[in-house]
Amino acid sequence: MDKRSKIIVGIFIAVLLGIIVTEIVRPKPVNWSPSYTKSDKIPFGCYVLFEELPQLFPDQKLITVNESLYNTLSTIDSTNTTNYLLINNSLELDKQETNQLLSYVQSGNDAFIAATSFGAYLSDTLNIKVESLYTIQEDTMQIKLTNPIFPKVDYSLTRGLYNTHFTSVDTLNTTVLGHISFLEKKGIMEVSTRNKVKRPNFIRVKFGEGNFYLNTTPQAFTNYYMLGGNEDYVGNSLSYLKNATVYWDNYKKAGRVIIDSPMRFVLNQPALKWAYYLGISGILIFVLFKAKREQRIIPIIKPLENSSIDFARTVGGIYFENKDYSDLIAKKINYFLEYLRSHFYINTQQLNDKAVSDLSGRSGKSISETKAMLDLLIHLKNKNQHTEQDLISLNKKIDQFKK
Repeated sequence: MDKRSKIIVGIFIAVLLGIIVTEIVRPKPVNWSPSYTKSDKIPFGCYVLFEELPQLFPDQKLITVNESLYNTLSTIDSTNTTNYLLINNSLELDKQETNQLLSYVQSGNDAFIAATSFGAYLSDTLNIKVESLYTIQEDTMQIKLTNPIFPKVDYSLTRGLYNTHFTSVDTLNTTVLGHISFLEKKGIMEVSTRNKVKRPNFIRVKFGEGNFYLNTTPQAFTNYYMLGGNEDYVGNSLSYLKNATVYWDNYKKAGRVIIDSPMRFVLNQPALKWAYYLGISGILIFVLFKAKREQRIIPIIKPLENSSIDFARTVGGIYFENKDYSDLIAKKINYFLEYLRSHFYINTQQLNDKAVSDLSGRSGKSISETKAMLDLLIHLKNKNQHTEQDLISLNKKIDQFKK
């Protein structure tokens, strides 16, 4: 690489490092999206409220709910009085969830819901209607509690919400607990003497033995307003609930992280989740110990070639060309006699009747076959000139005897 190329590469690396450092040290922009989850510390999360709940409900259990409302309420013991908190931008309940929530409150429990809408089924049952007035520019609004025991303070809401209030309630079972005040909009809202209009935003609806507490300004319960001086409003609003176990709904949240992976079902089932974790752990342990015990790769060594076959072919070719049958017969007789000595322990110095008898008994051959074999050996040893036919006959006899 020449000098010019090195300079270009150096400049490129320096620029890249500068961009990375700038991104690291640059302050992150504020996330103003609504979340309402207990773990989010962004402006419209509910981390502060969740941390303060033990102070608002001393000596009581705080249970986080991470599954559907129907599954949770169907397992709660209705004989014990509890509270259920749902805070979200909007609340949409299906018919089964609504019936389960109604049954829960009817049994003597309380449900606190802060949302800009409450779902068609629940709104129809409680006979309530909610209206939201949307404008291009956010307006400053004040919320206030009506109970005279609370300080007469207007809590300002300046960001992240629109004017949402109740327009119709069941007057026989409903008590207004708070209002929202906002400037009139000519042609839309009626004119008041003070150029402000008040509408109910916080009500209590009696249902069976329990109560629904409904608030149309969920933003007031977020970190942004809890840390901005409106914490008394939240504390006083929740003081209507009984000092009992609190169920915090962390499932129906705008900021809830939804897992789209196919493993979602497995990880949501305790038995399958533990089986999955144990399986992964077992595989990792197996790989770890197997890697330690595994022998390193042994190089392949090519085996030596068997040259005996080539040698035999060469020797055989020499004998075939020279046609020295006598020498070949003599060698085969000597090899065969060595075979008899090493396998049957026969004395081959004298091939007499005793040798025939011993060899027949030890080899399992008949006397006649054994005698014929030895006679052939004696005949060929005493013969001066041998033919090809003698060699073939000897080879066949030896092979037959060995079988």
